Amino acid sequence: MANTTETKKKAKSKTTRGRASSGKGADSARAKGVTEGPPRQPGVERRRNHPIRAKHGHVHLILTQTMPHLGQAGDLVKVRPGFARNYLVPQGLATFATQANLRMVEKHRQRQRELEAARRADLQNLSAQIAQRSLTIEANANAEGHLYGSVNADQIAAALKAEGFPIEAENVRIEGPLKELGLYSIKLHLAQDVDSEVKLWVVPTHTDEAAG
Repeated sequence: MANTTETKKKAKSKTTRGRASSGKGADSARAKGVTEGPPRQPGVERRRNHPIRAKHGHVHLILTQTMPHLGQAGDLVKVRPGFARNYLVPQGLATFATQANLRMVEKHRQRQRELEAARRADLQNLSAQIAQRSLTIEANANAEGHLYGSVNADQIAAALKAEGFPIEAENVRIEGPLKELGLYSIKLHLAQDVDSEVKLWVVPTHTDEAAG
């Protein structure tokens, strides 16, 4: 009878220790789950970095360089898989269009749009400043006002630069060299859709003899 009682006590003690051990394990697992965060989702990562497929067996690529008859750098194009894997991608002419790459390209395009908008605003401000100024260029001329030489785009650009305006000869729009004294309206082309105009006086060269 004593042996039976002692056996029951030992079994009960083992059960209690087992429950305590199980409780500690559960607490440890819960604590570990809190510190490690949510489980990884490898399927999601693969989808983000997996090339985007087009219809009819083609693949989408992002051009890293301008390709004749295909597109400009940064364009999303659709090509056959063999052309992509055997030529465009190995030659560094394109990269596979993944979700991550598309986001990167869009950020770059947004930055370029912002820079272009800022540049256009600067040119419009420059155009307004030029339109408020007038230039004077001296030239040798006869009594009738005909120049012995002429005034060309290089001289007009140089006169504008002397006034602090960053204008090149190719920005100046004149049909030909100016060959007479007088007042001219000189058109300036600053950008694709930004133009200006400046007043130019071509006057006779001042000399001591003329002053006397």
